Amino acid sequence: MIVIKDLWKKYGKLQVLAGMDLEINTGETLVILGRSGVGKSVLLKHIIGITKPDQGTIDVDDVRITDLSGPDLYKAVLHMGMLFQGSALFDSMNIAENTAFYLKQHGDPTTGKKYSKQEIEERVAQALEMVGLQGTQHKMPSELSGGMRKRAGLARLIVYRPQILLYDEPTTGLDPITAMQINALIVKTQQELKATSIVVTHDILSALYVGDRLALIEEGKIAYLGDPDAFMKIDDPIIEFLRKTISQDPRKFREEKLNNG
Repeated sequence: MIVIKDLWKKYGKLQVLAGMDLEINTGETLVILGRSGVGKSVLLKHIIGITKPDQGTIDVDDVRITDLSGPDLYKAVLHMGMLFQGSALFDSMNIAENTAFYLKQHGDPTTGKKYSKQEIEERVAQALEMVGLQGTQHKMPSELSGGMRKRAGLARLIVYRPQILLYDEPTTGLDPITAMQINALIVKTQQELKATSIVVTHDILSALYVGDRLALIEEGKIAYLGDPDAFMKIDDPIIEFLRKTISQDPRKFREEKLNNG
């Protein structure tokens, strides 16, 4: 479980997080919605330890991430992974090298044991196949479409099977069909890894497709939190706007996909 208490963060005069409280259950997919600039991505960076709060605490499986630094922080977040908004692939590395980067740098996140070359190649091939990019090992990021780069970023994330997955706007800039394919991969990844997933997005279709619970950030705090059905019935101008943008509930597509295998 991830427990966030009284989290505050200010950049200059801009108060981004203002006493945020939030609990994320182990094994669930929580989607965080909100306008641009309200602190969705900032929250992810706090959870993974990239950013320190001005005040407040974050406990991940009873480990207080906000109190750690250096090697202790590094050790505490080894079981986490993050898919950045722009995929953050290394332009000078091919897809196989990008996907293998963590494995070569860190080895097994549980034991610290180094992987053999053959083990790395096998794990990379499995990860790429899982996201539908089999056979792209020797391609460069510049040769891939935006959707394929997102998939490659996801392969690099899942190759070491992290227990906590953080997604920063995973469908931004993608066409609707590709976006729904990425959403399906997020669901598939969560189910196969039995991981805890936190998805930051402004896309309500994606939120409904992947989320077990939805949260809305307003004024630096969690304004609303609930399962999709309860969340969409909340009387709030932002949620009312989101309701009006939906012509068909995407959960129907998810059910059809699951039923069809």
